[in-house]
Amino acid sequence: MHQLISQLSMFAIVFGMMSIISTPALAQDMSHGADNFYKSKVVTMQKVTFKNQYNMKVVGNLFTLNELNKNIKNPAIIVGHPMGAVKEQSANLYATKMAERGFVTLSLDLSFWGESEGLPRNAVSPDMYAEDFSAAVDFLGTQPFVDKGRIGVLGICGSGSFAVSAAKIDPRMKAIATVSMYDMGAANRNALSHSLTLEQRKKIIAEAAEQRYVEFTGGETKYTSGTDHALNENTHPIQREFYDFYRTPRGEYTPAGSSQELTTHPTLTSNVKFMNFYPLNDIETISPRPMLFIAGEKAHSIEFSEEAYKRAAQPKELYIVPGAGHVDLYDRVNLIPWDKISCFFTNYLK
Repeated sequence: MHQLISQLSMFAIVFGMMSIISTPALAQDMSHGADNFYKSKVVTMQKVTFKNQYNMKVVGNLFTLNELNKNIKNPAIIVGHPMGAVKEQSANLYATKMAERGFVTLSLDLSFWGESEGLPRNAVSPDMYAEDFSAAVDFLGTQPFVDKGRIGVLGICGSGSFAVSAAKIDPRMKAIATVSMYDMGAANRNALSHSLTLEQRKKIIAEAAEQRYVEFTGGETKYTSGTDHALNENTHPIQREFYDFYRTPRGEYTPAGSSQELTTHPTLTSNVKFMNFYPLNDIETISPRPMLFIAGEKAHSIEFSEEAYKRAAQPKELYIVPGAGHVDLYDRVNLIPWDKISCFFTNYLK
């Protein structure tokens, strides 16, 4: 079911009206096998770099089964991290688990995030994010042990919408799966349950436009959105859900050279570019390539997977995980439907 939230609460979550807080943090919830930093004894991870079409370096982790036969062509899966996160958060876990099942997998840092290039840091560029998925296909498809005709993509949270956007214009992506998908365009234009008014949207756009003057003339960069850095008794349940992953040892990860204070927070002036991002437009043109949308039964974001499924053409499937919330599917290995994901890619990357 949807979690109903007020306009003000959603405005705070999506656009960064950060809470003023002083109470101590709560211990992380490690239930249902939460294991974001899972390592496998039967899988090898190798850091790789490659260029996207705009000559920007993209950094990823390549996962292969120790016993993988590299003398044959193997199926591969690209895994994208949640919006504002890095490959070490959720993407590596999914890539490792799918590598255990025999796929060559690649988790990647999207441009402007993690170890990938791009300035300013934490910039929003939906087109560039989609390009990174295609660049990952370029990389995998030219590896001698990968079958370039059997490459799939799996996008988590915001990367679900970036993977869909990429797949619409890149038919080399043969099977597309999303987990806890956020349509980052709709989330920023409308907020959850369409709770953001047009006037509120215009106010956000105007603030970002004025901030461009500040930064153009050498002023301080302003950041927005993201996850609160502490909790109080008034913190919204959705923010608590994200906090438990991003701000506790359960999932917190700050790349070298980055600031913990800025993790998950995009720049204000670039974040409004999501207002012009419509990943679900023409989603039906991906057919006959298959699509799988996975969402938690209790996920506040379930509306995006439902809408994507409604608009996509066959073959398609909406798979609801009983009892799971949005962030639960980032790392709770006992809730994530590994068999479903594996069967999907096995069937469609034959």
